[in-house]
Amino acid sequence: MFKFEIVHKSKKSNARVGKIYTPHGVIDTPNFVAVGTNGSIKAIDSKMVESLNLQLMFCNTYHLLLQPGSDVIKKAGGIHKFINRNMPIITDSGGFQVFSLAYGGVANELKSKGTKKSDGSVLKITDDGVTFRSYRDGSKMLLTPEISVQAQKDIGADIIIPFDELPPYHMSFKDLKISLDRTHSWEKRSLDYHLKNRNNQAMYAVVHGGISKELREKSAKYLSSLDFDGYAIGGSVGKNLIEMIEMLKFTMNNIPQDKPNHLLGIGDIKSLDLSIPEGIDTFDSSYPTKAARHGTLLCKNKNIKITKSINIYNNSPIDKSCTCYTCKNYSLSYLCHLFKAKELSAYTLSSIHNLHFMINYMSEIREKILNDEI
Repeated sequence: MFKFEIVHKSKKSNARVGKIYTPHGVIDTPNFVAVGTNGSIKAIDSKMVESLNLQLMFCNTYHLLLQPGSDVIKKAGGIHKFINRNMPIITDSGGFQVFSLAYGGVANELKSKGTKKSDGSVLKITDDGVTFRSYRDGSKMLLTPEISVQAQKDIGADIIIPFDELPPYHMSFKDLKISLDRTHSWEKRSLDYHLKNRNNQAMYAVVHGGISKELREKSAKYLSSLDFDGYAIGGSVGKNLIEMIEMLKFTMNNIPQDKPNHLLGIGDIKSLDLSIPEGIDTFDSSYPTKAARHGTLLCKNKNIKITKSINIYNNSPIDKSCTCYTCKNYSLSYLCHLFKAKELSAYTLSSIHNLHFMINYMSEIREKILNDEI
């Protein structure tokens, strides 16, 4: 039930428009994937999210494993029934979140700003898996490739990710090579376990190698020899946009083009604009909804910081050309008031707008690729 179709390849770049067919619907590519860590996009319920036509949603296995537990979700009939969403869902392996326990946040480390923590959250990393303490109650837990994949089977996402290790930006080449070999072993074990019962799920390999072109090529060649349904690009791809695009260009030249690909953890507008011409299909990021909760409203020309005094008496919508629920019903003045009064509806209304903006932005991008403008 999983299939990838390339609709059009741009004559101007490596950008392409495609369709990913899943048991819960079609994903038009390139596309933005919003992050719903706990099976919920913060401040918005599933039915509102579906009304915005968010075709793919990202949920985090690590968090769902700890709360409410993958067994609870399985008993509820799977993640789609549990959260009342009828459209496609992708889950990660838990590797990103375990990594953040050790380095204080994936986002910082991807930009080479991470510093190793010493709070004992990650107790041991071996060839078998990772032993860590739950952030919820401190209990000791083991996460292995098989445990991760089984949790994703129980959760029931359309696209799942093999267990991987996310190495820090500043890791030495020797240690990076050891980490990559371990990740490849984990990914092969994950795939073998997955293939015992596909469960109508697709599995994407995760290409690693840090900022080493030698290791990126090695990773791409090894993983493309295995029976994965698509490819995700993971780990640190550089400390700035220039480094990132250079690494993406190199990596994309080494992975098969007849399968879908995904750039993990990156989804701001600048990164999208520079990555899409390289042929990236999907991107996940919490940026739009996180920005919304901090009072930043996305607009084509210049983002709006809603709490600025200039908005107090402004009875215009965020964007007069925007057709989202928020812009059709509320003014900047009212939104400014909600944020200053710390009303929870401020987060909902701003998140609706920002998600609508990203979904429309990607729709426009696809049209431009079809017209060979990108």
